[in-house]
Amino acid sequence: MEFETLFAKTPATIEEIKARVSYALARHPLCRNVRFDIVSVPRTSRGGNWTISLQSVEPRALWEASDIVADIQAAYDLSAAA
Repeated sequence: MEFETLFAKTPATIEEIKARVSYALARHPLCRNVRFDIVSVPRTSRGGNWTISLQSVEPRALWEASDIVADIQAAYDLSAAA
């Protein structure tokens, strides 16, 4: 298996990413009431073509929600079909 294949991001639509984020946040007791929006952004030299705008995050949940989102961002790439 090649190095790039090992770390390649999985393509997903906005709806799929939204579902994954929602399920992940719902599993954490502090993050169950977090509201968010997924925003498509231009691809940068660092990669990435989407981000999440967290809303209604209580202070105790901010770090946990940010970590959850970062893990999902590291795994998924917004597909062209979105």
